[in-house]
Amino acid sequence: MKKSFATLAAAAIVAAATPAMADLNIPSLSYRTGPYAPGGIPYADGFADYFTLLNERDGGIGGEKIVVTECETAYNTEKGVECYEATKGSGALVYNPLSTGITYQLIPKVTQDGIPLYTPGYGRTSAANGKIFSNVFNFPANYWDGASVAIKYLLDENGGSLEGKKIALVYHNSAYGKEPIRTLQELSAKHGYELMEVPVDHPGQEQKSQWLQIRRDKPDYVLMWGWGVMNAVAIQEAANIRFPMENFIGVWWSGSENDVLPAGDGANGYKSLAMHGTGMDYPVYADLKQYVYDAGKSAGAGDQVGSVLYSRGMYAAAMIAEAARKAQELAGTSAINAAQMRDGFEALEVTEARMAELGLPNFGQPFAVSCEDHGGPGAAMIQQWDATAKKWNLITGFIAPDDEVLTPLVMEDSAAFAAENNIAERCN
Repeated sequence: MKKSFATLAAAAIVAAATPAMADLNIPSLSYRTGPYAPGGIPYADGFADYFTLLNERDGGIGGEKIVVTECETAYNTEKGVECYEATKGSGALVYNPLSTGITYQLIPKVTQDGIPLYTPGYGRTSAANGKIFSNVFNFPANYWDGASVAIKYLLDENGGSLEGKKIALVYHNSAYGKEPIRTLQELSAKHGYELMEVPVDHPGQEQKSQWLQIRRDKPDYVLMWGWGVMNAVAIQEAANIRFPMENFIGVWWSGSENDVLPAGDGANGYKSLAMHGTGMDYPVYADLKQYVYDAGKSAGAGDQVGSVLYSRGMYAAAMIAEAARKAQELAGTSAINAAQMRDGFEALEVTEARMAELGLPNFGQPFAVSCEDHGGPGAAMIQQWDATAKKWNLITGFIAPDDEVLTPLVMEDSAAFAAENNIAERCN
């Protein structure tokens, strides 16, 4: 009964927020409450503000207005599924839940319902294999790419060899945090470093024992797969034990301003992976200022504008908008449905020239999606925190992952999923 009431409540909230007729309905399974709100709020703001920009400046996409209906999940998998069920009947074109746990639960649902699921930089890594995962797209990069890029960066920092080095992985003890382990184990066998696994239980506010272990075992480097409050606590604890911040690298979900600012000067030199450019020095921000911020149409309080995760939410929205344009072109109609949107995702190509037209020159890597490849090129950059200037600086260009190691892992994992779920390969 409790679950039924919760589902009805979610449906009532969505019904109250959704107009009777929505041209292009793009739900936002957001989380503005709880210990993961430091990541959820800026992402949701950037996601919503970009679609507001398209509505106000361009009249929508192809003449169709966009409606973004938020449903609060609190980063809770059960609530996320309830939000999906409550919103999918409103003509939802695509889902972007910003949660690996929710993603895992939605993969069979969206496949059955014919709705695309877009999980850039998160979710199930092997969904990059479009032959098996027809409705899931995780371009431009995934977790295994990120793990490989971090190791390639460390190889470069150590003259091409990590032999005899010790690398610790501090990770959120969930499906999300466990994603890179297999990759790091394979890369350990290839490059001769020792991998030390250090789990942190939800939500990550208490990490004393983990960082005492790191102080005792003295790894040469620490990688982190954290989220929400866990990130800020880890960076503070690392500063407390005087771990050298230049040897501490987070995944792109552990590299926002909200992660480093609480530690003050102690966070100086901390590094993270970066899926895209940083800061507000992009023409799209001038348009956002004119049509959204100054017009009083911002989704949030305005205090997250230009931050890493605000830009990432905006980037996700931009890629969804591009897929919608492609879908309209292929279908020959502006009033597309979810199946046509899926086709738009699968035929999407984003060039550097197109990124410049979107007001995001040199922001993200160019890519082309195909029936076989839903994952993109997988490259990432490294950024470093300057505590004095309170800003992130990109210290590398895009680094390509080690596909020699990753491709067999993706094929193996996706084949196992196909066998478990009786899925035949497509794209033949």
